Amino acid sequence: MRAHILKQRWKLILLFVAIAIGFASLFITNSLVKELSQEERKKIELWAQAIKELSLVTNLSDTTQSFDIIIEILHNNTTVPVILTDGDGNIVSHANISPRRIKKAGGMEKVLSRMQRTLEPIKVDLLDGVKNYVYYEDSTTLVRLTYYPYIQLIVIVFFILVSYYAFNYSRRAEQNSVWVGMAKETAHQLGTPTSSLLAWLEILKESNLKPSLVENFEKDVGRLEKIVDRFSKIGSSPVLSETSLTQIISGTIDYLRNRLSNKIEIEKKYDDGESILLPLNETLFEWVIENLIKNAVDAVNGTGKVSVSISDSTQVVFIDISDNGKGIQRSYFKSVFQPGFTTKTRGWGLGLSLSKRIIEENHGGKLFINHSELDKGTTFRIVLKKRF
Repeated sequence: MRAHILKQRWKLILLFVAIAIGFASLFITNSLVKELSQEERKKIELWAQAIKELSLVTNLSDTTQSFDIIIEILHNNTTVPVILTDGDGNIVSHANISPRRIKKAGGMEKVLSRMQRTLEPIKVDLLDGVKNYVYYEDSTTLVRLTYYPYIQLIVIVFFILVSYYAFNYSRRAEQNSVWVGMAKETAHQLGTPTSSLLAWLEILKESNLKPSLVENFEKDVGRLEKIVDRFSKIGSSPVLSETSLTQIISGTIDYLRNRLSNKIEIEKKYDDGESILLPLNETLFEWVIENLIKNAVDAVNGTGKVSVSISDSTQVVFIDISDNGKGIQRSYFKSVFQPGFTTKTRGWGLGLSLSKRIIEENHGGKLFINHSELDKGTTFRIVLKKRF
């Protein structure tokens, strides 16, 4: 459990660092955009001043005056789109407007209208009190720089998501490989002594031992055979067949009742005689019900109540296993199904993980915590399709 808490903390830390980097990038870029925008404003003001100075010239053929600086200023603006209008709003001249925009019907008017809405124009006082106005908008470079950090963040987020899913897929494939290998090896290791015990059971049946002792021994050997069968099916693709859901659940409850304390009540909240046929692998599904009931029994800590209910819907069947135990924190709702997660001092933390794998991968259903409150209890829900 501690390892899972540390893992969650590291995830939050990395997420916080990523968000901090993203906001820092946006802040720096926006600062640069603001500075460049001010520089472009100064460039256009200088351009407007050059127009004013040129308008004051009465004799362009006067060789004693140099207009090179004015002409250079006017030609120096090659990036910022500008439109010069008279006092009545008629377009006098323009610069750096895309020819594609100009050719469109009403294209210049639309560009001018957008400029009027976005940035404050620069007033140019000409001779005889005539006024012109210079409208402009951000250059293409500035616009690209404005959107660049957002595009960069989208690319980074996309890359992180792809990497995360790829890593999860790879890890899940590795876990599945470990599951299969472990299951096959366990089934192999248990198979030999189980076969030997079966042989000894036949010998005991022919001896003069009490029938009750032989019967109990036979039950234990049968239980061991079932465990071997479970692990052998985990490591392969189990066959599903039409099976009575209520029969499996009732059989598992009856088996566990004889092995639990009298202080723990297991209640059946369904019709024991009702037959609900579903495509199931009896051996594995029985294991899931056993794991969930044992988990509920551990939650009530020696004294309490466990209830099992079945709800038959149109296309699916809901199986709820509830207890009135200590409950589970909401932050652990997903973690409890991860291999190795356990709140007990003893145990491997594999029961719920195995159960989820069996339900979701082998039966095409869902297993999740439907509801839980601290010190009030927990309800695990299984959702199974009627057709798989």
